[in-house]
Amino acid sequence: MDSSMTARERFLSVMNFEKSTRSMLWEFGYWEDTMGRWYEEGLPRKQKEKCSIQTDSYKKSMFSDNSICGEGLSWSETKKVPKDIDVHNYFNFDKGIISIPVNSWICPSFEKKILRDEGENVIIIDEKGIKKRTRKDGNSMPQYLAWPVENRNDWERLKEERFQLEIEKRLPPDWVKIVKGYREQGHILCCGYSISFFGSLRNLFGEVGQFLTYYDDPALIKDILNYLCDFWIDLWSHVFMHVIPDFVLIGEDLAYKNGPLISPSMFQEFMLPYYKRITSFLKKSGIRIIIVDTDGNFSKLIPLFLEGGVTGFYPFEAQAGMDIVKIRQNYPNIQILGGLDKTRIAKGKEEIDRELNAKLPFMLQQGGYIPYADHLIPPDISWENFKYYREKVEEFVRNN
Repeated sequence: MDSSMTARERFLSVMNFEKSTRSMLWEFGYWEDTMGRWYEEGLPRKQKEKCSIQTDSYKKSMFSDNSICGEGLSWSETKKVPKDIDVHNYFNFDKGIISIPVNSWICPSFEKKILRDEGENVIIIDEKGIKKRTRKDGNSMPQYLAWPVENRNDWERLKEERFQLEIEKRLPPDWVKIVKGYREQGHILCCGYSISFFGSLRNLFGEVGQFLTYYDDPALIKDILNYLCDFWIDLWSHVFMHVIPDFVLIGEDLAYKNGPLISPSMFQEFMLPYYKRITSFLKKSGIRIIIVDTDGNFSKLIPLFLEGGVTGFYPFEAQAGMDIVKIRQNYPNIQILGGLDKTRIAKGKEEIDRELNAKLPFMLQQGGYIPYADHLIPPDISWENFKYYREKVEEFVRNN
């Protein structure tokens, strides 16, 4: 039975803690420079482009973040982030996550344009309306200069111009056919990455503006979150008339190495009510798996996320102190994806063995777990070390 499962059936079984089912063979994703190194070190290159879309021309557009989706990162036809094919084929990984192609954020997007050329850098406006200075080669984080919302008037204008339902503008014309094709192929369907109640505010205000507005104008924060919550429920109610995704992925990214960027008390005031509303709607719609994506150490917020209806998390950054064994011991019923320390993979076979032996026997035996690295694979990991790591992970998964 297990060997004949589709990827979708396997994912649902693993997330349901069915211990007789082997876990998914997935990786989270890669930096573009990592893939370039691996091609030089022996990764067979069977596709003409670096990835599944025209990565070279995309990089030259100066709007790329140079990341490449693995199976554990959601990807869609409309996404301008490339999807790996060669690593997937080399290891015969399971099919990965496909995102239903719905624009649940700013629509229409801002026109991406260069405001000033500074030689090595350019100042641009991106599709989210964020002004930033970025390197032309894309090899560093951008410097953020301005954000689309500074006050209530900005929000009211943005809401009127770019946050109306207008279903026909938010869905590609053939989206039902696209989704049906993915469903027939056994892919895992998700939705909702733009749904967030911390990350959404950061994308509107920037972090400094967001934190100041919590104190200076909490009513504006609550007005925005109320509107977005209603907006997303209306939008996804339409989508769910045609297809019910296998899970919902909420993208927050609300912590750093030493802890969360928002306190538990502020989470209770500014996030928990909206989480309860959105997860209640999702569960009434038949969706039982609700995963939050956040980096950093968010341990203090796990009880509040669970109270808000969340069922799992990824990618559990080990360097931020997110020990998946301890978390599983404290929270035996949450779904855990990732958590394998990528810095150990870079150090060679002995460290890889130490990392996997410390985590995988226990985690796989407990169920509800998909093993992969705790974020994108960086270019300091050689192809030889990555192969060894993935072969060992598969050994554990198949022998569990």
